[in-house]
Formats: sequence, C-alpha cells, structure tokens
Amino acid sequence: MHDTPHGGRRQLVLGALGATALSALPGTLLAQNYPERPITFICPWPAGGTADQSMRTLCTVAGRILGQAIAVENRAGASGMIGSKALASAKADGYTIGQIPISVTRFAQLGTLQADPRKDFTYLARTSGQTFGIAVPADSRFKTLKDFVDHAKANPGKVTYAHAGVGGATHVGMEEFAAAAGIQLNHVPYKGGAEALQGVLGGHVDALADSSSWAPHVEAGKLRLLATWGEQRTARFKDTPTLREAGYNVVVDAPNGIGAPKGLEPAVAAKLRDAFRQAVASPEFKAVADKLDAPLLYLDGPDYEKYVNAVYQKETVLIDKLKLRELMRT
Repeated sequence: MHDTPHGGRRQLVLGALGATALSALPGTLLAQNYPERPITFICPWPAGGTADQSMRTLCTVAGRILGQAIAVENRAGASGMIGSKALASAKADGYTIGQIPISVTRFAQLGTLQADPRKDFTYLARTSGQTFGIAVPADSRFKTLKDFVDHAKANPGKVTYAHAGVGGATHVGMEEFAAAAGIQLNHVPYKGGAEALQGVLGGHVDALADSSSWAPHVEAGKLRLLATWGEQRTARFKDTPTLREAGYNVVVDAPNGIGAPKGLEPAVAAKLRDAFRQAVASPEFKAVADKLDAPLLYLDGPDYEKYVNAVYQKETVLIDKLKLRELMRT
C-alpha cells in the first residue's frame, strides 16, 4: 500500500528530469547540425563600397569554413542604421547575421536607431578599421595641417569641410579634432562619402573628411592628404602624420564588426565566432584589407561587446560636448 506514493513520486522526479533533458536537447541538436542551409548576411551599406568589399570577402571565407554559403544582402540607408535595425529585429536562429557599424553606439542615443546596442545584439567578432583622413585639393593654400589650423584660427567658421552626414564618423571625428585644435569649422554634409569627395574635387568645399575615398586622388596628385586619424601612420601614406602625432589627441578608426540578433544559442554563436576568427586571419581578407587601407582590429565576440559598451559611454559624453542633438535638428 505504501509503495504506490513512493513509486508515483519516483515517476514524477524521473519525468521532471526527462522534461529538463528534452528542453535542453533542441538547442544542442541545433548547434550540432548548424548550419543546415545558407546564411543571410545583412550589410548596411551600398554594394561596392569599402565596407561591402571587406564583408563579402569575410563571408566567402567564413562560409567555406562553415560548409554553407553566406549570402550578402545590402540594406543601405540612414548612415547604416536601416540594416542595423533589420539585424536587431531578425530571428535569432543563426541564419541572419550582419555587419554592426560602431556608430550604432551614437545613433541609438540620438534616436536614429530604434535599438539598444548594449542589449539587442549578439556580438561575434570585431574585424577591421577604416583609415580616415583630411584631404584638400592639390592647389589648396593649405600645405600642412598647421596651415589649415592657423588659417581656421584667424578665420573662425570660414573654413569649410565636406563629410558624409551629420552624426557620422567623419563629421564627429572632424568636430573632435576642431575642439582639440581650438578652431571653429563650417561643416557641409553630403549624402555619402562619394558625393563629399566630388564637392571637394569640384572646388565647392575647402577640405574633405572621409575614409580612404581620397586615396587614389592623393596618389594621382589631385588631392593633398594633411593628416590621418588612426593610431599609426598608414603604410601607403607613411609621410602623412596622424592627428595624434600633430599634437591633437584624437583617434578615429570606426571598426567594423559582425553580430547577430540577441538570444542566439551560445553553441551556434561559438561556431560563428570561430569561423569569423579564421576568416579575419585569412590571406584573402588581409589582401582586401591592405587594398582598402583597413587595419586589422580583430576582437572575439565577448571582448568586442565590452568594446561596444565602452564606446557607448564615450559617445554619451561626445553627444553632449559637440551638441549633436541640436546639430541633427538643423
């Protein structure tokens, strides 16, 4: 008579254990078999640009490692934030991943991105940076960065520069430099780097602040490069000083990174992290990065997430210091 309750209890305990094991099984099976079909990669920039070129190469190599194709889908617009929002809103099954521009840390706070980079992504890898610089026409009065700064000090608000959009890396970087140099510049926003470049080549604006769109024109003798914004000089333009070398403590490299929506199965994330770690280290990616003057800045997912959180805090200060909310409204 007394065996029945104990037997019943034993069955309940075993049943609960079985249910727990079963609930853990789908994720484990998913990770073991992943990926079973092609993966979509959202690139938040137009096809053919520097970020698009580097991401396509990474996806080709990572796809080979994973044994499934990774198809790049361009979702351009709103300074990369349309694609970033699409990534944050996608299903967290490992079949939609994408590039996360570091500017998500700024645009989320400015209201352009309806997502929180501290909570809404699974970070997989930081990949490479960009080489930004200040370039002027070859016939410009500014032969050096000192000439540029001296003239801007003597003529507050008169020196104009072209950039790829209010709140983007080129605009914010140039305003950081202006603040460090104690000068006031007149910024001229364009829809993108290509249009900003044409503005300077056409003589409509005094200077260009952009990633390496200026490089072939500097080499062809049409533009003069006054300074680059990275930690170190670039191999291709080794005679050009960095802003820091010129005495201004400003470094802008806007690293590209790869992520997925939040809630990705940890074992699936581990497979993707491993594939992109190998892809960043591949000769194919190094060749493309060298061509684009893009320094390799690899970080694994967890370290990349810490980096994003640190940049988010830095951007909070910058937004107030540079009055970016007010600028976005003008």
